[in-house]
Amino acid sequence: MGKAKSERGETAEIKAATSGGRKSVLREYAEALIIAVLLALVIRTFVVQAFKIPSGSMLPTLQIGDHILVNKFIYAFTPLTRGDIIVFKFPQDETRDFIKRVIGLPGETLEVRGKQVLINGAALAEPYAVYSDGPFPRAGDRGQLGPLVIPPGQLFMMGDNRDHSMDSRVWGFLDERKIKGKAFIVYFSIRSEDIPYASALQSVVYVLTHPSIVRWSRLGSLVQ
Repeated sequence: MGKAKSERGETAEIKAATSGGRKSVLREYAEALIIAVLLALVIRTFVVQAFKIPSGSMLPTLQIGDHILVNKFIYAFTPLTRGDIIVFKFPQDETRDFIKRVIGLPGETLEVRGKQVLINGAALAEPYAVYSDGPFPRAGDRGQLGPLVIPPGQLFMMGDNRDHSMDSRVWGFLDERKIKGKAFIVYFSIRSEDIPYASALQSVVYVLTHPSIVRWSRLGSLVQ
């Protein structure tokens, strides 16, 4: 009898342990999900964020339909330099994000003379800059500017597609505190923004069934 009771007791203990184990597994999944969400939020806030290029102001460096990743912590360890392509809050409407190239640094004297930019009186070599005669709503004569001294903590930004870029020639200097991060890679690129679906899943299916809209050669290309 004693043995039977003992076995029943052991069986009860095993059942209890198993039941407790099931609760533990559910808890582990819940904790793992919470940690994953928090980690994703931390990464997006402080490390890397994805952006989409909606306009041609940075052509040919960045194409309309490019999807890029932006390093959000790099300037905590390395100084910002001329030529960096950065995403920032648009000074005239901080709900919008802009992407341009750093041209003038704090303390420098900058001039724009037609298709030539001068820094401290010396012509700046700009192999990335392109010019065209296409129509663009201009604010004043952007081909003649300065000389002007860039204040401390401010930057002068320009798009690579010079005749089709709303940049510092129009809206002035950029406060360094408005920088979101440095663009560093194109992780995806499509030839058209006209994917006829709003949901992510439908969009993925559409791309998979229409592979010709993907610019495959741009995938993984560095932004520079």
